Amino acid sequence: MVLAKRDMLICDLTQSYAPKGGGGVSTYLREKREHVLERTGHRLLQIVPGPQDRIVERGRHIWVEVGARQVHGSPNYRFILRTGAVREVLEHFRPDVIESLCPWVLPWTAINYARAYPQTALVAGYHTDFPNVHIHRVGARLFGDSAAEHLRGLAVRYAAKTYDAFDRVYALNEPVRDQLAQWGIGHVDVLSLGVDTKAFSPSRRDPGFRAKLGLKGNGPLLIYAGRLDNEKRADRLVDMFRRLPPELGAGLVLLGDGKLRDKLIRETRGMAVALPGFVDNRDDLAVALASSDIYVSAMADETFGISVIEAQASGLPVVGVASGAMPDRVPAGLGLLAPVDDVDAMAAYVQAIWARGHRAMGMAARAHVAGRFSWEQTFNHLLDDVYSAALIRRAERRSQRFGWAGLGLGELATGAA
Repeated sequence: MVLAKRDMLICDLTQSYAPKGGGGVSTYLREKREHVLERTGHRLLQIVPGPQDRIVERGRHIWVEVGARQVHGSPNYRFILRTGAVREVLEHFRPDVIESLCPWVLPWTAINYARAYPQTALVAGYHTDFPNVHIHRVGARLFGDSAAEHLRGLAVRYAAKTYDAFDRVYALNEPVRDQLAQWGIGHVDVLSLGVDTKAFSPSRRDPGFRAKLGLKGNGPLLIYAGRLDNEKRADRLVDMFRRLPPELGAGLVLLGDGKLRDKLIRETRGMAVALPGFVDNRDDLAVALASSDIYVSAMADETFGISVIEAQASGLPVVGVASGAMPDRVPAGLGLLAPVDDVDAMAAYVQAIWARGHRAMGMAARAHVAGRFSWEQTFNHLLDDVYSAALIRRAERRSQRFGWAGLGLGELATGAA
């Protein structure tokens, strides 16, 4: 498929953005901005939550923050409830394509807008497996398994209704696409995310990195980069670290911010653990990864795992858990995966990789991601295939709605639609 032969206004719409401590969606927004502005003629409108209403226009890029309150218990994330303000922005700029990057509230703002402006194509990125991660697991903890399963069923029905209204949906791995198909959502592509292997490279290693953090020891330096919260299971990494023998001389670096950070700082006093906070400079993050020895993650519900492939590009083997997207990211020979929440197994795997020689495994991990995952491939596929399919389906829907039998591929190809 080839994208319409005209420059368009593309809109990203999400709650899942944070200027500090942001995860995969924040990285995606930044990388997409660079790709669109440097490699295409399209304009890009990005709408995210912020402390107050703000619009910044720089050339072909329009950055919009909609004033929103902070999410309870989260120091970084905000949640937009003022959907009317979002609708005003959409009506002012009139995007050709809206890409929704979160499941709550805002997808329906996009859906309702497209009903009023049916020339707008809708794309949804399924970045979070929310019926399982946010609904079932939280519900099980609060209300028990039976109630959690009922709530999950409601969330699945909500997902089916919501994503059916989009012209195209993309998942970040094959198992999630299969799961969506079971829910009746069939118009789904798989979009692999990317990594900049020039920026994230073993060559960025700083021999003095460990000393700068004040960490002693000459054993493995473990590192994690991401949100420090319950969803990411950051506390399990500290539990795992406690199980390592002192004579191993290991150290642990937890890069990121989140609701657990202050608690983990208190709990790790006197331990060889550093929590320097969120690293907003990508060069500093690349140095931190390349200067460590093993990447560790206890996250059970990764839909892709950008931080994992960034660590692999930096030459690190991975100790993680056999769940979510992790088995796809860490095939045999590139690390070891423990059962979910089995911190004893994770500790044993750290020792095993260190004993076997972590450097060779890390170089194999880098070879695995190099050429396989790149942001250019990601956004070429998104623009040329996913968006094109959405534009075609939008044209078909308009034809059915208004009886425009002649509207279709020909008009899309010339931009007349």
